[in-house]
Amino acid sequence: MAEAWVPDLTRTTGAKYLAIAEAMAAAIESGRLRAGDRLLPQRDMAVRLGVDLTTVTKAYDQARGRGLIGARGRAGSFVLPQEMIPAGAPPLDTGMNMPPEVAGGSLLATWERTASALLRAPGAGARLHYTPAGGRVADRAAGAAIFDRLGLASDPDQVIVTAGAQNALHAIVAATLRPGDVVACGTHVYSVFLALARKAGLRLAPLDRVGADALDALCRNTRVAALYLVPTIDNPTTHTLDLDERRALAGVARRHSVRLIEDDAYGQLPERPLAPVTSFAPDLGFYIASLSKILSPALRVAHVRAPSMRDALALAAEVHATSVMAPPLDAALVTHWLDNGSYDRLVAETRAEAKARQAIAASILPGGSYAAHPCGYHLWVPLPAGIDQGQLAGVLRAAGLTAITADAFAAGENGSPALRVSLGGAIRRDDLARGLTMLEMQLSAGERGAGVI
Repeated sequence: MAEAWVPDLTRTTGAKYLAIAEAMAAAIESGRLRAGDRLLPQRDMAVRLGVDLTTVTKAYDQARGRGLIGARGRAGSFVLPQEMIPAGAPPLDTGMNMPPEVAGGSLLATWERTASALLRAPGAGARLHYTPAGGRVADRAAGAAIFDRLGLASDPDQVIVTAGAQNALHAIVAATLRPGDVVACGTHVYSVFLALARKAGLRLAPLDRVGADALDALCRNTRVAALYLVPTIDNPTTHTLDLDERRALAGVARRHSVRLIEDDAYGQLPERPLAPVTSFAPDLGFYIASLSKILSPALRVAHVRAPSMRDALALAAEVHATSVMAPPLDAALVTHWLDNGSYDRLVAETRAEAKARQAIAASILPGGSYAAHPCGYHLWVPLPAGIDQGQLAGVLRAAGLTAITADAFAAGENGSPALRVSLGGAIRRDDLARGLTMLEMQLSAGERGAGVI
């Protein structure tokens, strides 16, 4: 019965009045409390919780200030109808690879509760000010904690907070590379880095396979300034380097003094994340961990671990020159989620949804017809000869499935036709299954020589 609702404060560590207000917001979000429901009188609530009446009064005042409840004189306090602001039309297909929306997931509710709590806490106004170059100490320490968990020992002075991984890559390129520098990479490369490299006048040296032997052979004949790689669930090829490959690559980089630019956007999706390549050459590597690919692209936060404090300061100056800072409230959200355990829970929700969508793909597409990672949410689909990759991508997009042609990622001469097919974003599972069925039909037709139908 809604009138008997009482919050659970057994795990509360902070101010109890804030915990009561937060619990009330969560109950309304979940539907446990509905518009018009009457709350216990404040004195009765205090008795049930074993707290002072003043604490409950402050909690009800907090909830009233947030528009959660209203008072009707002697009738007591009631839950108010919550304002619903339409999100607008469904998002257009941007071609970006985005985490899948989790039906029944807790990201939105957690985001709303945490943001509200942060903005109502004492001294909250500071979160709306400019931050020091590179980010607040607490947020840089949070980044160091993420890196430590992955096996990359880090000091907060080596860490900066950027407005997403793209901002981080821009800062690294600007601070460490010069026009004409050679950067080793795969044959197909994340399109944002591809664009940055071309704009900066870098010379890309594609390796048929990103590995120690190939990098060593290149370095014997060419002065290589840096190696760019996405070590886990590579975008676009989905390839993941195993631990021995990572260690060997770091050894070659050290032998030839090659900087590492490790863009590990998907590195925390596997259930057992692998140690970064940079962990085997910490004095050579720039390591990037961002939120946009594991939680939401709306969280414009990435943590970057530089080889030294000096390198971190140089990156911070570049970030300030281009974007000034990461959104302070976004950075504070991530730090708070790391502290209270929400971070791992939210990443686990993304991982579970990605695995479910990979299972759908496996049930529809023939085995061996594509590359994937069980915890990733994109596929790399080589195409039979004779299929026009651009035409097929258009057909799939019309069916609601995001597909990008291989030439958008080509670091050198365009190779064999292929598609990066995204399983993420706002597409629902049933629509995803229909789109993948369309892809299977097109692949089958191509193998028969029928072309795109």
